[in-house]
Amino acid sequence: MKYAINWDLDTIFPGGSASPELQQRLTKLSEELTSYGDAVQQFDATADQLATIMQQQEVITNGFSQCGSFINALLSADVNDAKAKILSGQLSDLRPRFQLTATILAKKLTELSDESFQTLLTSEALQPIAFRLKETRREGQEQLSEAEENIINTLSLDGLEAWSQHYDTLVATIEIPFTQADGTTVNLSAGQAFNKMMGDPDAAVRQQLFDTWEKIWGEKADLFSDTLNHLDGFRLSTYKLHGVDDYLKQPLEYNRLKKETLDVMWDTVQKNKQPIIDYLTRKAQLFGKEKMAWQDQDAPIILGNMEERTFSFDEAAAFIIENFHKFSPKMSSFAKKAFEKSWIEAEDRPGKRPGGYCTELPETQESRIFMTYSNSVNEVATLAHELGHAFHSSVMWDLPALNRDYAMNVAETASTFAELIVADATLKEAKTKEEKINLLDTKMQNAIAMFMNIHARYIFENHFYQARQKGLVSTDEITEMMVNAQKESYQNGLANYHPHFWAAKLHFFIDDVPFYNFPYTFGYLFSMGIYAYATKQGTSFEDAYIALLRDTASMTTEELAEKHLQVDLTKPDFWQAGIDMVLKDVATFMELTEDYVK
Repeated sequence: MKYAINWDLDTIFPGGSASPELQQRLTKLSEELTSYGDAVQQFDATADQLATIMQQQEVITNGFSQCGSFINALLSADVNDAKAKILSGQLSDLRPRFQLTATILAKKLTELSDESFQTLLTSEALQPIAFRLKETRREGQEQLSEAEENIINTLSLDGLEAWSQHYDTLVATIEIPFTQADGTTVNLSAGQAFNKMMGDPDAAVRQQLFDTWEKIWGEKADLFSDTLNHLDGFRLSTYKLHGVDDYLKQPLEYNRLKKETLDVMWDTVQKNKQPIIDYLTRKAQLFGKEKMAWQDQDAPIILGNMEERTFSFDEAAAFIIENFHKFSPKMSSFAKKAFEKSWIEAEDRPGKRPGGYCTELPETQESRIFMTYSNSVNEVATLAHELGHAFHSSVMWDLPALNRDYAMNVAETASTFAELIVADATLKEAKTKEEKINLLDTKMQNAIAMFMNIHARYIFENHFYQARQKGLVSTDEITEMMVNAQKESYQNGLANYHPHFWAAKLHFFIDDVPFYNFPYTFGYLFSMGIYAYATKQGTSFEDAYIALLRDTASMTTEELAEKHLQVDLTKPDFWQAGIDMVLKDVATFMELTEDYVK
């Protein structure tokens, strides 16, 4: 192999969970927190002081990110790494000190008169982070006293964060027995089982795994129910203490997004669902079924004598590097660097956590990508997706840390853009009608997930939060909510549903970002608009694209779209334009497959 399928973590902190260098960095981080706290206590509203404090804050933010990314990488690669779990707790124990000092600073900024605060922002050193300082001041106005905020942050270690970590512990115990063709039974990890359940070409294999998958997650549903109830219960209690009843307030502010924009997006998606339902029904017919089964949504369509195209990891790397170059030579060069420097953990083996992600390492200005690669076209798209995230980070390393702290909805911009490049590239290389159908379906899987699955998650979370505000929600109620949300989102277009999806989906149990799901659909459609523009511009789009990415944490999402795309996100036109691109693919698919269902 040309490229390693395991990531290199030793260049970050050598020695894994026993790394002396990591312990030294944690000790230094504690010392930096003390100096930062002293500086904030002595702050008396001069621009020079605030600039120094913000520099200290940046060093600490980078330290938390560097250590946290490394520790999470250890736990992802080996869910049974007990030492890494201890390290995670060690790092978490430092956070309340950082949060307390940040609260004190926010309060001090709040106490300034509007005139004094605006004078501070005119300082040359502070102008680049003026938008973020305004956010900090606004947050300070909404916070409780320093002592009360410190109590909440301290309690969250064994509350919000602990329940999220408890979910990871539960998932590590999940094993899915699978009977192979030769009659032997193997135990698959959650990640392995999911990939096979949704992607195996054999319908009987998918059915067997789905039945077992539902059974295994269902057996532990009460444990997951406790976890979800207490995790979101803690979050709702925190909101209530701050006088907030609207559970969408924080996720919208985090994403720098208006409720009006979110509502318009979902409303436009809802109005365009029938062609997607027709698509799923047609795909089911190609499988010899009347209606689409849940586990068949991502299954490959293999017609005639077609053999599904596969990519070795090296082939995937070469394909991504080549096709990135058509839009952005810098993006292509960056991807090549990531492969050469072994930034990617791709091996298909037991003991890894499910899913995939990209994480930042600001002190070394690197990224790491985690996934389980299995040679399919889907996995090539996933790899491109995560490299898009990494590229986004790479073009921002020279910015202040505050201006690199972009929200999740725009975080999905670069990743989805990269994924679209690869999807269209594979489609253009199709040599037969059957192969084109297969690859078009692969491309469509993302749209189906964004419009149907993610929407079901959004509907479910709304209903769950509303119920949780009134008290604990039973396991049966949660499961019923999930099925009802899926039926509503898919407009009763499926033959069966996934009742324990809520338990199996990590995104519902993430502690730091509430409502982790809707930003995916936002990012997908936002990227569609960018991609449509890019296809007309070619590589001349590169500089404009990078300029957009660099602004993603320095303004509201609506301002970002207005500045770089000249569009109004509160109007349906922008969203419809992206959806129309998807519907064009649907129409092509329906036309190509018509002869196969007569």
